[in-house]
Amino acid sequence: MSLTALVDYDSGNLHSAQKAFERMAHEAGHGTIVVTSEPDVVARADRIVLPGDGAYPSCYAALHRFSGLFEAIEEAVTTRAVPFMGICIGMHMMATRGLEFEETPGFGWVPGEVVRITPADASLKVPHMGWNDLVIDQPHAVLDGIQTGDHAYFVHSYHFKVANPAHLLAHADYAGPVTAVIGRDNMVGTQFHPEKSQATGLRIISNFLGWKP
Repeated sequence: MSLTALVDYDSGNLHSAQKAFERMAHEAGHGTIVVTSEPDVVARADRIVLPGDGAYPSCYAALHRFSGLFEAIEEAVTTRAVPFMGICIGMHMMATRGLEFEETPGFGWVPGEVVRITPADASLKVPHMGWNDLVIDQPHAVLDGIQTGDHAYFVHSYHFKVANPAHLLAHADYAGPVTAVIGRDNMVGTQFHPEKSQATGLRIISNFLGWKP
């Protein structure tokens, strides 16, 4: 039976994400969801989900405080091509580097950097918080059934500026483009929280659980 590891590294409340992934795994027969910080569990998982709430530097440091955890994730994703989803800061850490508060290295899996949102309309507040429409830039299996205009829930001040436009799957408009979904090979990432994005988010979760890159 397929096993999806939802990585717990003290980066925030995983309750809503766990419930959403468990619901869609049950409804679509996509195996078992386990919340874990154990490298050996991650190493044998068929899929890996890395969430993240808060600031980039603190999430990066927290992940690396768990001995062997990042190494298990990286080996699974980059060597064995296990499907991977990063959520919010979990997506940011896929970048070359993050520039939130201080320069912090990233995993280097998807070239680019995490930079502050700069809306062209000065009246718009940062963080970008609340519901916004997705604009689909490129088709992808994880976005199957998702259309431009579907809503997702965002809470963030920084976004992932990809170096290669081919890795940008969807964006939102906030007086300028804000990266919403990235993807490369067996990896995807969402800036918004799919577990809080109702039907759109649940569809993306279900698609990921059934995705075979």
